[in-house]
Amino acid sequence: MTAAASPATPMPMPMDLHTHCDAPIGIFDSGIGGLSVLRHVRAALPQEHLLYFADSGYAPYGDKGEQQIVERSLAIAGFLIGQGIKALVVACNTATAAAIQAIRVQWPELIVVGIEPGLKPAALHSKSGVVGVLATRSTLASARFIALREQIATVGKVQFISQACVGLVDQIEKGELQSPATAALVDRYVMPLIAQGADTLVLGCTHYPFARELIESAARHGGCAAPVIIDTGEAVTRQLSRLLEAKALMRHTDGGNLLAYTTAGVSTLSTALTNLLKMEAEVRQIATN
Repeated sequence: MTAAASPATPMPMPMDLHTHCDAPIGIFDSGIGGLSVLRHVRAALPQEHLLYFADSGYAPYGDKGEQQIVERSLAIAGFLIGQGIKALVVACNTATAAAIQAIRVQWPELIVVGIEPGLKPAALHSKSGVVGVLATRSTLASARFIALREQIATVGKVQFISQACVGLVDQIEKGELQSPATAALVDRYVMPLIAQGADTLVLGCTHYPFARELIESAARHGGCAAPVIIDTGEAVTRQLSRLLEAKALMRHTDGGNLLAYTTAGVSTLSTALTNLLKMEAEVRQIATN
């Protein structure tokens, strides 16, 4: 990545990073999917300053190798730390699975909150004992996900059926939330899960909540009239709030602002903020190699 303010190499963390309540919270994703987390954070913490980083120029992460995702995530985290953040939300399931441990090792004093598929709440909600998990290939193949799945399946006596949703992130990044092509893709992934008895679906990628209507429709077409949909954006926000309170870093002044960065076109992220979240924000483009 290039440009004066680009995420190139992780930067040393400023010594006073954790002492300023007015410092912003950084949130990043491979693209616009993390906006589904941003909306929960903004609703719960309207007073906080937020920095959002959409790595849309490199999306999707789901088809990248683990080391590529780690390097990319460290670079973006370093860039946001360079902007003086007090906390970091990894609003990407794939990046959380591959890179959150590396981020925490690099900056051990930083508040870092990741997002994981909501397997535990899904196990609690399911009446059939069969849960469908919609996620990227990288997330489903990660050691972190596999360990979590095995642990909860054993304790909760639940069967998890995983489905890699190849191409769905691309459709959402293009803004095709209701197109026939996206609907056909969702039907292909969701209906077989319902046919196998799933009554609960885990949205294991932060992009997928924006296709929730299509996912619910596909489940109904498959024979599940009222599927339980698990989206973990609220849980992430609760954890972030707890950690900010614990370190006395909660901002209490009104009027938190939002600044966004993207490695793709500015108009794409601006349009997504307006259409998906009804938010206006300055969006800056970051050059990428």
